[in-house]
Amino acid sequence: MFVEIHQLKESGFKKSQISRRLNLDRKTITKYWDMGPDQFADTIKQASTRPRKLDKYESVVRKWLEDHPDITAAQIEDWLKEHFHDKSIKERTVRSYVVHLREKYNIPKNTNSRQYQALEDPPMGHQMQLDFGEKKVMGADHKKKKLYALGSVLSNSRYKYAEWSDRPLTTNSLIAMLLKCFNFYGGIPREIVIDQDKLMVVSENFGEIIYTHQFEQFRKKMGFQIYLCRASDPESKGRVEAVVKYVKYGFAANRTFTDLDSWNQLCINWLDRTANRKIHGTTKKVPAEVFSLEKQYLSPVPSLWKLPTDSVTRNVRKDNTIIYESNRYSVPINTYAPGLEVKIHEQDGKLIISALDSGKLIAEHPLSKGKGELVQNRNHLRDYKDKVDKLYHNVLVSLNYIPELAHFLDIIRKEKGRYIRDQYKLILKLHKTHSQDILLQAFTFCRENELYSAVSLKQVADYLADSQQTVAVSQSFRANTLPEHLRITANVRDIEAYASLVQGGEV
Repeated sequence: MFVEIHQLKESGFKKSQISRRLNLDRKTITKYWDMGPDQFADTIKQASTRPRKLDKYESVVRKWLEDHPDITAAQIEDWLKEHFHDKSIKERTVRSYVVHLREKYNIPKNTNSRQYQALEDPPMGHQMQLDFGEKKVMGADHKKKKLYALGSVLSNSRYKYAEWSDRPLTTNSLIAMLLKCFNFYGGIPREIVIDQDKLMVVSENFGEIIYTHQFEQFRKKMGFQIYLCRASDPESKGRVEAVVKYVKYGFAANRTFTDLDSWNQLCINWLDRTANRKIHGTTKKVPAEVFSLEKQYLSPVPSLWKLPTDSVTRNVRKDNTIIYESNRYSVPINTYAPGLEVKIHEQDGKLIISALDSGKLIAEHPLSKGKGELVQNRNHLRDYKDKVDKLYHNVLVSLNYIPELAHFLDIIRKEKGRYIRDQYKLILKLHKTHSQDILLQAFTFCRENELYSAVSLKQVADYLADSQQTVAVSQSFRANTLPEHLRITANVRDIEAYASLVQGGEV
């Protein structure tokens, strides 16, 4: 720079011309205009040894950089304000000083860049963007702990909100966080931009969005609309993508977690002290100052909304189970649907699972006292309902001449649930191998003696068929011209004898 200034000066350029040509401030040109090479060398030497404004924090900042090489200058600025309450600290000064210390002590920083597309700001009070993130932090016990964050930003003012949970979010906990978010803003925007998150959305449904039951109730009560974008779509929600990253690395990174309440309070303090007080890099405005105008355009928060507390819900998992007290309980196959929630409660030592809307019973299981167990009803293992219904219908059609057949089949279905298909198939097979008269007699006998079983029906039908065949053969022999001593007639036992055996009598 010094050499270029003097080369242009010798070529006859004026100060203003050099300033425009080199894109330098006129004061800088004036400073070096009459300076000789020796004087310039002394100036550079003095500059390198001149104390910096933040040198009193050098040991602290150096330790932060060495302990956390990925730390940003913005986070260091916030930490200096948090720990030393020095209001004279400026963003540009910190940024320059961090670069100086990284070069001085060879502490490189690795960063991953991500590109976003610029979008025009929506009107005040119109839009809020919402997203989630996860971050592993160091606990007071020196163990890593995963935390789950909700981040939001009002698109016009860039006013931010964040809240953390030490457990994976559920629909209920998400609704509770949104209520706190609306109270923090003092109102509700007209539109919220979200991902296709299963806590809120079941299906995009070609624009006719299907929401989870509880979130739909909440959305209608609060009166906001949803703009649904694709997951991790910076073009649609780039503002909140940047906010979540800012919350994770500007606040949470390298901070020690003690308990959730203290952590969230520190986060609120950080929002007020730094995130919402610094001049925004794009708008060049302070979010807190713009928000003082934007909040007037937000809708009031309804005061009558209460979170549902009278029931416990669970999401149905893809393997058609729900989780309760660290155990898995089965539901019938094909119950699962994306975002489907069911209601559960304990009753008489059993876990009752029912539909959230209608309350219809889905399944019930004995409560497990263990952990990590799979409690499963074998009838839930395969999809047999349609096949059983078809078999039931086929039996009724094939044997429609038999009175009270439906009652007989219903009892079999209830008592022989595991083998119901085998039972119905056996009855259909009897229809093909025995006459209508035989089956009618066998059915009547089984019904009168309460033998509700296809096997019993077969045994009686086989006996009746054999008896008729024996009588026919005997009569045929008697009609032949055999010698008297060869004409043998078989004894046929009356069916009442079998009835006596069934009832505990003797033949």
